[in-house]
Amino acid sequence: MVLPVYVYGMSVLRKRALEIDEDYENLDTLIADMFETMYASEGVGLAAPQVGKSIRLFIVDASPMAEDDPSLEGFKRVFINPVILGEHGEKWNFSEGCLSIPLIREEVTRQTNVRIEYYDENWELHEEEFDGIKARIIQHEYDHLEGRLFVDRVSPLRRKLLNGRLKAISRGQVDIDYRIVYPKKA
Repeated sequence: MVLPVYVYGMSVLRKRALEIDEDYENLDTLIADMFETMYASEGVGLAAPQVGKSIRLFIVDASPMAEDDPSLEGFKRVFINPVILGEHGEKWNFSEGCLSIPLIREEVTRQTNVRIEYYDENWELHEEEFDGIKARIIQHEYDHLEGRLFVDRVSPLRRKLLNGRLKAISRGQVDIDYRIVYPKKA
C-alpha cells in the first residue's frame, strides 16, 4: 500500500527515532509499504519517520540511478536499528532532495565514506562500509532517524532564503504527484 509522506513541519521528522525488536508488529508489511511508497514517489530512500513511524528503520534502492552510476545497480537494502560507526574521506558537495521537502534541492556537504552497523529484514547483523552516492543516501536517511533534515546542513543564509518555500510545504501548498501529510493549523 502506498503511504502518505510526512512533510516539513511534521513533528515526527524532528524526533530521534526509537529502536525496535524482532517482535515489532507488521514489520514486513511496513517495509513492503515503504518500498511501494518510495517507488510511487520516485525516491531512492525512505525513512520510517517520513511515513509517520518514529522507529529506526530506513530503506534504499538506488537502482534508478544506475544509468548514471553503474555501481548502484542492485543497491537495495533494509536498515533496521542502524548505527553509523564512522564517516571519513574527503568532504564533497552534492545536490540533495527529499520526499519530505518536495521540489527543493540544495548542495549538502558530506564525507565520502560511511561505516554502518545494521540489521536487515531477516534480523541478520551487518557491518559494512559504503562510499560515494551509496554513502550519501545512507547518511541522508540516517539523518531522518536522528530528527535531522538535509536543510539543516545548508548555510544559515541559504536556509533563510528557503524559509518561504519551507513554510509553503508545511501548509501543503506544493504541487506533487504523491500524497502528503502536513501540519494542520487549529
